[in-house]
Amino acid sequence: MSTDTPAASGPFAPLRQTTFAVIWVATVLGNTGSFMRDVASAWLVTDLAAGPAAVSLIQAAGTLPVFLLAIPAGVLTDILDRRRFLIAVQVLLGCVSLSLMAMALTGTMSVASLVGLTFLGGIGAALMGPTWQAIVPELVPAKDVKSAVALNSLGINIARAIGPALGGLLLAAFGAGLTYGADVASYVLVIAALLWWKRPAKAEDPLAENFGGAFRAGLRYAVASRELHVVLLRAAVFFAFASAVWALLPLVARNLLGGDAGFYGILLGAVGLGAIGGALLLPRLRTRLDADGLLLFSALTTAAVMVVLSLAPPRWIALLALLLLGTAWIVALTTLNGTAQAILPNWVRGRALAVYLTVFNGAMTAGSLAWGALAEVLDVPSTLLVGGAALVVFALAFHRIRLPKGDAELQPSNHWPEPLLAAPVAHDRGPVMVLIEYRVAPQNRQAFVAALYRLAASRRQDGAYGWGITEDAADPRRMLEWFTVESWAEHLRQHHRVSRAGADVQAAALRFHEGEAPPVVRHFLAVPHQWP
Repeated sequence: MSTDTPAASGPFAPLRQTTFAVIWVATVLGNTGSFMRDVASAWLVTDLAAGPAAVSLIQAAGTLPVFLLAIPAGVLTDILDRRRFLIAVQVLLGCVSLSLMAMALTGTMSVASLVGLTFLGGIGAALMGPTWQAIVPELVPAKDVKSAVALNSLGINIARAIGPALGGLLLAAFGAGLTYGADVASYVLVIAALLWWKRPAKAEDPLAENFGGAFRAGLRYAVASRELHVVLLRAAVFFAFASAVWALLPLVARNLLGGDAGFYGILLGAVGLGAIGGALLLPRLRTRLDADGLLLFSALTTAAVMVVLSLAPPRWIALLALLLLGTAWIVALTTLNGTAQAILPNWVRGRALAVYLTVFNGAMTAGSLAWGALAEVLDVPSTLLVGGAALVVFALAFHRIRLPKGDAELQPSNHWPEPLLAAPVAHDRGPVMVLIEYRVAPQNRQAFVAALYRLAASRRQDGAYGWGITEDAADPRRMLEWFTVESWAEHLRQHHRVSRAGADVQAAALRFHEGEAPPVVRHFLAVPHQWP
């Protein structure tokens, strides 16, 4: 939490927190440099190899590492010192851009080296993404967190509006070497801001997770959360088809619109301006459309832009189309990301958002490769038409799978009593089986079992890897719910993870329990085998 004087809550209140303001400005400049680098790389590959497959390969090389590493990055965010981790990643990204600058200045750049260094840059982006999101509550008071998140989104779109245009102009006037050099300078500024930030030391946590345990807990939650599955499905469908316009945009700028590097940067700048406009328009759109309507609006608008670009329109029409693309893109990103944020409890937010980023970048990577390959067989205009038509068809088909509302109470309930122990239990001992004994009247049996199955999802999300119901053959009124956890420490973490919404589901099942005494809860620890 920031130690600065709290400011009045409002959309720009976080900027009154000195630490947040300094890091926010530095990240805007850093993102501006990254967009300049991306413009240089995307345009440079058209000089080295003009085929659609090579051009789309650059897009895939940047997104594939996020697909592969987002989940491990989310785990590292929770177990490492975030400030030091961010500094190390910035150094890595600075070295990547320094290598690109050296190759561009010496004329030794090749498609293979460009793809390889873009892949390394994608690794840095994958490691950095969850951590930037996770540090926000450390920089501002709790009442300003939402405003800080909105300002971060605004900062990205400011960089998106400025970076591509400035990168395109530098590329056209001075070449790729200087453009990459500007990106190197931006990393120096970000590293300086992070070194200036004096982050308080994290208190020791006796239940702190290690990498393997945190990784498994995050995956268990993702597998058990049906609401998250819906968000991931809708995101995968949208981004897989919408990626066509991003994969082929450099060829659209050069071959269909006859532009140079500067014009390509202006096109990307138009996307950024459209995104800023979309962010300002979004509150008004939300009064007319729900989350599903907003996502459908984004899909139809993106498809329309693909059709317009496929017709090789005049440049001013293409710029207007890219403004609309930016609006649609930010509406889709904000809707899907906001829905994911709303359904996730704090303890697993970073890891579950990393799963979302994995799906997002996986869809973008696979889509970019597929659309580039299709453009090799057909041509760029035909591929854009196919992509636009497919996006409309699949958006309408999946519109029936409604996004979750995200209105559940996800704060920890802390209603579980401490386990009864005969002696202290080592945290690494396990696995642990928890048994809860209920007494249920025969006429309530069916409703009780249905309530327990709803409770099962909560048990699994909070850390259980096995769950079931059994009954006493001699006394059908006596029923046992059981679930297994990998260690005693993980079960203690469950006590702090159960949300108020989960407590409500548990209360619904408890209403069927007979008797004044609560259900009996027992904890069983695995006994290690000892050889004679």
